Amino acid sequence: MPLTTLPVLSLADDATAFSQAIGDSFKTFGFAMVKDFNIDRALIDRAWKLSEEFFALPEAEKRSYHDPAIAGARGYTPFGTEIAKGAKAHDLKEFWHIGRDLPAGSPLADSMPPNVWPARPAGFQEVFQELYAQFDRTGATILSRIATYLGLDEHWFDAGIEDGNSVMRLLHYPPLDITDGEAIRAGAHGDINLITLLLGAEEAGLELLGKDGEWISASPPEGAMVINVGDMLERLTNHVLPSTIHRVRNPNPERARFSRYSMPFFLHLRSDFPIATLPQCVTAENPDRYPQSILADDFLQQRLREIGLKK
Repeated sequence: MPLTTLPVLSLADDATAFSQAIGDSFKTFGFAMVKDFNIDRALIDRAWKLSEEFFALPEAEKRSYHDPAIAGARGYTPFGTEIAKGAKAHDLKEFWHIGRDLPAGSPLADSMPPNVWPARPAGFQEVFQELYAQFDRTGATILSRIATYLGLDEHWFDAGIEDGNSVMRLLHYPPLDITDGEAIRAGAHGDINLITLLLGAEEAGLELLGKDGEWISASPPEGAMVINVGDMLERLTNHVLPSTIHRVRNPNPERARFSRYSMPFFLHLRSDFPIATLPQCVTAENPDRYPQSILADDFLQQRLREIGLKK
């Protein structure tokens, strides 16, 4: 019988036990549910309110923060722009991207544009800069546990994610006018990055594709987040940790009439990091799929073209 229920893991557990548990969940599902993470609840609540307020602004005002030249890397991306790799229809969402503020003179500035901040709602920049920092620290902790699971030093990822090109996305799926069938708000896709930390998946709809070809619900209990493997970590581990295809749908037409909000943090490597297969993930049964390394930014740009954000 295939496993169909994701375990809920506690980041407050012993580090060794958590490393084994999240590694096993990633290996089995490409996903995990994690509670007891160190992100301030009041800050999260404030962020939800500000996100709703921003997306309620007039369309023309939101579009004034859209710059097609940077492929959606920062600021606003309008409804219907992004498309899942290989899909025929664009996703039914609009979003806002917040990235890392680089130190002056950083050699990574060419691949990481400065942030864009809206004039309103008030407090937007302060709240989301702090939330980004807390997501960043939590993601680094998760990666240290994954490093241990893979037999690496717990600090192995530190240099790779220092000034990494991580992006926090504020997502709004507007109400849909449908009377029957299902609404697919985000088509089946894999993520590009190392790992994704997702807030806002409590409402049913997020599903991952099981190894048996069946869709599995990935809606966490209250207070937990969903974390999944991205394509960069899959490549780095030679598919030992799989990047699992997932989608967002509405379980019934009634829920399509309501907005859906979520907040993924896409944890990326630094742009100049070479993604080379980890030797301990290569065996006679699992030969190296990627004998040629690729820079993280080259990998990212390739994928951005595939999903329609970059021409």
